[in-house]
Amino acid sequence: MKLKSKLLLALLATSSAAFAQTAPAAPESTLAYNVGVVSEYRYRSIGQSKGAPALQGGVDYANANGFYAGAWGSTIKWIKEAGATDGSTELDLYGGYKFEAAGLAYDVGYLRYEYLGNKLKNVSGFTNANTDEVYGAVTAGPVTAKYSYSLSDLFGNINSKGSSYLDLSATFDLGDGYSLVPHAGRQVIKNSTTGSYTDVSLTLNKDLGDGLSASLSAISTNANKSFYTYNNYYQGKNIVVAGVKYSF
Repeated sequence: MKLKSKLLLALLATSSAAFAQTAPAAPESTLAYNVGVVSEYRYRSIGQSKGAPALQGGVDYANANGFYAGAWGSTIKWIKEAGATDGSTELDLYGGYKFEAAGLAYDVGYLRYEYLGNKLKNVSGFTNANTDEVYGAVTAGPVTAKYSYSLSDLFGNINSKGSSYLDLSATFDLGDGYSLVPHAGRQVIKNSTTGSYTDVSLTLNKDLGDGLSASLSAISTNANKSFYTYNNYYQGKNIVVAGVKYSF
């Protein structure tokens, strides 16, 4: 009886050790990086790099408890095209909390758009481009709805605190590394009916493996041409944007 008990305990100990080796505990936190290039940088479907390619990259930290933070940057041209002497880099700083409840996924957070060294406030009709937003999103299956609200003037528009952007998108897995993402959005700029617009896009993504991915987006807006034209370039024109990104 004692021999059998000792043998059983030994087997249990061996199986527990084997399980621990094959199923390690999930990490408390992760740190990921990405770098990429796009044929034109579009944000909320509005051109940021005057039809030219943009170099982009970022870093993301995520904790197992749901909290996250990150930074992301891109080259831009729109601030200089608007007449400012400086402002060729956008740096976004953000943090938030993700959680699930009642079968839905939620995401709430804060985002700071920092346009490094920008002098947009020195241009007539503009204020400082730096912008603060809070946002909330809910995901049900493949569909995500997101609402963003500005705590400051929005992207250099005077007296635009309280502007909002409503974003509805979905992600459909097509298999073989392909995914399709339709999107519709509505940007409302406070105290500016001509600055407000609706945008739609359709993006095809391809996972190329080893951290490399590619994308192709067809983008359209009804943005007011006179409001969104800088130095003879209409930022809201219909366009197809290609991009590649490496994540590690």
